[in-house]
Amino acid sequence: MQEAFKRYERTRHRLPNVARPAKCQRLSNLDAISHDIDVFLLDAFGVLNIGETAIPGVPERVAGLQKMGKKVLVVSNAAGYPHSGLMQKYSRLGYNFDPDDVITSRKAALAGLDRMPRSRWGLMATESLGREDLEHLDITYLAEDPLAYDAAEGFILLGSAAWTGQRQALLEASLIKKPRPVVVGNPDIVAPRENGFSTEPGSYAHKLGDATGIEPLFFGKPFQNIFDLAFRRLGRFDPDRTVMVGDSLHTDILGGQAAGIKTALIAGYGFLAGHDVDPYIQSSGIQPDYILDQP
Repeated sequence: MQEAFKRYERTRHRLPNVARPAKCQRLSNLDAISHDIDVFLLDAFGVLNIGETAIPGVPERVAGLQKMGKKVLVVSNAAGYPHSGLMQKYSRLGYNFDPDDVITSRKAALAGLDRMPRSRWGLMATESLGREDLEHLDITYLAEDPLAYDAAEGFILLGSAAWTGQRQALLEASLIKKPRPVVVGNPDIVAPRENGFSTEPGSYAHKLGDATGIEPLFFGKPFQNIFDLAFRRLGRFDPDRTVMVGDSLHTDILGGQAAGIKTALIAGYGFLAGHDVDPYIQSSGIQPDYILDQP
């Protein structure tokens, strides 16, 4: 975790330049802020689940907020899974979300790609998950064939579960030889799993940026594009009674601040689990409105 935190800090020049003072009020869980909040934007990993497992008590707590009439949306840097597969996962974990209330960095990236010229894209993703949501794109899954990298007119980084050091080297070499756009559908550097952290597309994107000088186009937290989708879904809402809840200072909290809403850091699960959060808040200067022991 400490190394991942340092890596996030080294990427601050690519992240929103926002760090406003906040109270860092310490409370127990989401129920403790429900009287001050009407709209809950929930991260997934570290808030709803760790890997493929729901965090104990959270499905019931989310259902309670929904029953109270609160608006509850998922705002997640989940780009690797097709949307229908993600909905099946949440249902399996005990959550009941309207599909339109699940706003992902995959959706944000696809919306951004729709505004770009049609191109031949080289794709970082797990091919076994299929092409759902991507049918309209001209894509080639990137593997070990260097010709596929050189033939692409741009690159999309959605999921890194099958990515390797060899593939990263091929992509880097191809970009150095001929610069092209790099679209990143998941800005996360790592994600919390049952037994540690997985390396996410954002990690590889920042390495590419450092090695090639090509600045990646990020879609997802902490960038405004994913919040624009969430706000469009909400319609009229009060930012002072809206909170982004997440386990990461550099994606959830920084993103929520940049979007002009309140923020709540989960201290007991996810990125900072098992650590005193205060030194990391002080070091980064990213201060949440609330610090919750658990979701």
